Amino acid sequence: MLIKELPDSEKPRERLLRYGPSNLSNEDLISIILRTGTKNQNVKVLSNLVLSKVKNINQLDTLTIGELIEINGLGKIKAITLLAAIELGKRVSNKEIYTGITINTTELVHKYFSNLIGHSSQEEILVILLNHKKRLINYQIMYRGTITSAIASPSEIYNYAVKERASAMIIMHNHPSGDITPSNDDKTFTNNLISTGKIIGIPLLDHIITNGKEYYSFFNEMILNEK
Repeated sequence: MLIKELPDSEKPRERLLRYGPSNLSNEDLISIILRTGTKNQNVKVLSNLVLSKVKNINQLDTLTIGELIEINGLGKIKAITLLAAIELGKRVSNKEIYTGITINTTELVHKYFSNLIGHSSQEEILVILLNHKKRLINYQIMYRGTITSAIASPSEIYNYAVKERASAMIIMHNHPSGDITPSNDDKTFTNNLISTGKIIGIPLLDHIITNGKEYYSFFNEMILNEK
């Protein structure tokens, strides 16, 4: 049955107008984002196919474009639209992050930013830029990799920092395995960033590895080792 053939009480947009977005089901919200279905299945059926890809709604942001376009009737444009809406929702929900907040402890970094990448199914590298007073200038997820690695270039990261006129930088990346122990590649990457930062004049204040709940701080461990 086509959406237009449904009674108004079952149409997603009409339900939003009548009851408000917070009272809609996950199926209805996705239906509004996707807008239309196909000749063979309406948009609510398509939305349920999307939901069937994950165990719960919290895992929706782990889906890739490739996984979404595997769904019959969900093309690249709909997949891009859905992923953009999911990302926007994540950013809006992170109300504590705003330009100018002071970030001067590892705990604050993890509190503000861990939910952006901590539960991703692939490794992601988040670059956090600060001014000379350790106030936030900007942040960006610059790299996404496989389940085991994310390819990152110190020069590209520092190009971003220079462009934003940052005075200091913090790097955070996730380990999808849940094990926050740094690998040899993590240690090499950190040392390369430290060296590049000394040359450019934008020091790396910390490199944090997270699994969304726990974290490993290179800065804290370096202090502990010195003691």
